[in-house]
Amino acid sequence: MCSENIGLNELKMEKELFLKTNTYNSVELNNFHDGIFKRLFQYILSEYTKTYGKPPCSFVWFVTGSAGRKEQGILSDQDHGIIYEKTDVTCNQYFMNLGKCISDALDDIGYPYCEGNVMSSNSIWCKSLEEWKQQLHQWLIKENWESIRFLQIFYDSRKIFGDQEYVQELRNYIHQYCVMHPTLLKRFMNNVMRIKKGVGIFGQFFVERSGSHRGSIHLKHTMYLPYVNSIRLLSIKERIQQTATVERMQTLREMKKYDEWLKIYEYSFNRILDYRIILFKEAKTYEDVHYLNIKQLTKEQRQEIKALMRNGIKLYQQVQRIIEKGC
Repeated sequence: MCSENIGLNELKMEKELFLKTNTYNSVELNNFHDGIFKRLFQYILSEYTKTYGKPPCSFVWFVTGSAGRKEQGILSDQDHGIIYEKTDVTCNQYFMNLGKCISDALDDIGYPYCEGNVMSSNSIWCKSLEEWKQQLHQWLIKENWESIRFLQIFYDSRKIFGDQEYVQELRNYIHQYCVMHPTLLKRFMNNVMRIKKGVGIFGQFFVERSGSHRGSIHLKHTMYLPYVNSIRLLSIKERIQQTATVERMQTLREMKKYDEWLKIYEYSFNRILDYRIILFKEAKTYEDVHYLNIKQLTKEQRQEIKALMRNGIKLYQQVQRIIEKGC
């Protein structure tokens, strides 16, 4: 057994009670998620060491995806990994087993397993520092879609427990490669700069035509990801260490060439984060938080959401021109 149920039950109940309140914003919600992650990890590690002993070397447990960007919604799945210092079989077995305990515990308290298997229980996301460097190098030299996707996922990684320097060192490894191989940025762009439009030139919403979410717009693809992907790309270009999209924008705006024109997009993205909280209080499943039934919107909300979508398209187009020009 990796843990005692009583400890996880307490965390699960605390999480459910918090989410039922109506007083939090996106920052407060993500601070809460972070607190749950830290306490769960410390609890699991404490229980794990009773059977398997203390960690054989230094390590870091990190989150990525929306958790790494501090942009989790009310319902969120798992995205996390482990980097450990030494490359040997003992360390590999220790941290792989620990990773499985973490993944199982997160699922137990309401963070479902990642469908893409981006979890510490997967050997792709649980490696020694040297093995991580080798893996990043392979992702960097390969030109397939999956490798670029994995690089983007890792770039949003953020420490929850352990040695932050390991995450920064690997992110710097990506930065250094980009300096030596500037065409990599265009490969990133070709991978992420495809936008699913949610609104037409005449102001009509493009809704899902079939399935359980018929009549809804895919909020994640049409409104949220254009900002996230565009700003991540600029952050890679400018070698920025921050992982949250808003923090990345603020750092970019410290550079004169980005300051004025990013201002409106920073405001727009903060409004998107607000909407993710406001509109999905009653969401039942993780899938539900990606879809928005436009019938539940007021006239004012419809107009603002259309404007936020259009701004996402404009941001995408501006970043595309920057990368293509190489400036």
